[in-house]
Amino acid sequence: MPLTMAKAGERNRIKKVTGKDEVRRFLASLGFVEGESVTVVSEIAGNMILNIKDTRVALDKSMANRIMI
Repeated sequence: MPLTMAKAGERNRIKKVTGKDEVRRFLASLGFVEGESVTVVSEIAGNMILNIKDTRVALDKSMANRIMI
């Protein structure tokens, strides 16, 4: 399921990152790689604040939909 379906406070493991090569490279540079643990800090109108590798990252809904958990 896409990351946008996760609830706040849930800890999930990334199974797959979809999209074009440049999008996958960008997300990988932020730490969104297969097998990494990600926690949803908060979600407002589909935009998400995520905790990954002890760092907080904000993603919009279209980017978060490309991350499968």
